[in-house]
Amino acid sequence: MSDLLRAPAEIKYADELDYLASVDTGPKPSTWWLSPKMIRTFVLGSERSDGLDREIGQKWFGERSIVERAVVTLASDRGLLLIGDPGTGKSWLAELLAAAVCGTSTQVVQGTAGTTEDHIKYTWNVAQVIARGQSRETMIPSPIMTAMQTGTIGRIEELTRSTSDVQDALISILSEKYVSVPELEGEDGTVFAKPGFALIATANSRDRGVNDLSSALQRRFNFVRIPVVTDRTSEARIVRFRTEELLRRHELDLEVPPNLLDVLLRSFGDLRDAAAAAGSDDEKLGSALSTAEQIGVLEDAALHSDFFGGRALTARALGSSLVGSLARRAPEDPAILTKYLTGVVGPRSQQEGGEWPEFLQGGLDTLKALA
Repeated sequence: MSDLLRAPAEIKYADELDYLASVDTGPKPSTWWLSPKMIRTFVLGSERSDGLDREIGQKWFGERSIVERAVVTLASDRGLLLIGDPGTGKSWLAELLAAAVCGTSTQVVQGTAGTTEDHIKYTWNVAQVIARGQSRETMIPSPIMTAMQTGTIGRIEELTRSTSDVQDALISILSEKYVSVPELEGEDGTVFAKPGFALIATANSRDRGVNDLSSALQRRFNFVRIPVVTDRTSEARIVRFRTEELLRRHELDLEVPPNLLDVLLRSFGDLRDAAAAAGSDDEKLGSALSTAEQIGVLEDAALHSDFFGGRALTARALGSSLVGSLARRAPEDPAILTKYLTGVVGPRSQQEGGEWPEFLQGGLDTLKALA
């Protein structure tokens, strides 16, 4: 793992997966690594009632019913579509599920405007085709076709950002469970999915209207909506958990004081309330103000404090990081942040003191540099 910038879930948590498999006695589909109950335990963490002789940490923070419905869908003939706002953990949940079900989560296609049907099906090794002709050996299967051939899980990120041609290519895969290869004849002309194959897609609910899913494709997916975390205690756990992971990756021995975490959470709460009350998009920050963005702000502040400060996270660095991360559109975003800092944080820093004055100064200094 030390040689990887970011280890996939099946490598990062290999010890836990091996342990859960060794004690797993529950019923499961024949090709799955873990039973549905053990997959839920792997994702949400163990409880005393599970009777395990070691603790399994919680990796995704959300409702149990969401994980259970996702697992049930993967055992069915339908695809699983995780849909929700940015930063709600859709991709992370998809990765964890794939790792627990089949031991590989890296068979991924990223949906963009440039994604083509070839990314979903196959391409050819041109040099090998010239030398040997078209055959299965000279074909380059897509990650989705590889998942079909190995009976594992394929993943598609940002499905609604893919064009209609790409989405149409999924219909036969999800319904017929095979891909036709017209360039080849006979048995080689069709690639059939093996038992265990399933498809997990994610979609950003804010991208509605970019490339809407056809009704035919919608019928082949079970939609599982991932809600935005609104409970501050739960959000604090998520932010702390993910930030500590990132700091370990950076090999930083830096603590996140609870009072600074509270400043971050309250600031994002204030900005979300302001966005909800805004009358137009120009009065809203361009940022989605998601939990993932809070993690990014905190990571940025921690790195800045370690590299250029006194190796301790400071409120000034946090305020600077918040402005630097959220001021994306000029002049709208700096104006909104200036109004927030002077109109909300300013009075609060006088009334409550604590970390707020330094947080305010860090944000105003950064705004001044951006002007």
